[in-house]
Amino acid sequence: MDTQQGNRGARVSGPALRTAEDASPRELWRASWKLLLTLAALGLLVVPLIRELPLGQSSRIGLLAWLLVGLAFYWLYAGMGYRPLLLLQLLLFSTAAALLSAKLLLVVIDVHSMAVLRSSARGLILIGTGCAIANLGAMLLTLWRRSRNNAVSGGLPR
Repeated sequence: MDTQQGNRGARVSGPALRTAEDASPRELWRASWKLLLTLAALGLLVVPLIRELPLGQSSRIGLLAWLLVGLAFYWLYAGMGYRPLLLLQLLLFSTAAALLSAKLLLVVIDVHSMAVLRSSARGLILIGTGCAIANLGAMLLTLWRRSRNNAVSGGLPR
C-alpha cells in the first residue's frame, strides 16, 4: 500500500496505484495473470452468456460495452497494465457504450435507421479489445526483458 503524509503528520493509506511502468516483476506477473484470466473469462463465459439473452443486437452489444467500461475502470484502478493503454481502452469502451445508449434511445423514440452507431460501437469495442491484448503483451514482454537482464547481470538488481 502506498502511504502519504497527511496535514497533521498522521499517515493516510490509500490504494496502491502502481502500473506496469513501476511494478516489480512479481507484481507484473500477478497483474499479467489477472488480466489474462479476466480476458479469458470474458471471451469464454460472459460473451456467450450475453449472446443467449433475449435482447436485440444493439442491447446485447450495449450490455457488453458497459461491462467493458466497468472492467476498464477496474484495470485502471488495479494498475493492471500501462496507464496510457488503460486510459485509451476506457475512452474506447466508454465511447462505444455512449453510442449504443444513443442508439437505444433513438429506437425508443422510433428512429430505427441508425445502424452506423452499432457498427461504429462494435469497431470501437474491437479496437479496445486489441488494446487490452497489446497491454497484456507489453507486460509479458517487459517481464521477459527484465528476467533476461537479470540473467545477464547474474541476478543482481540494477
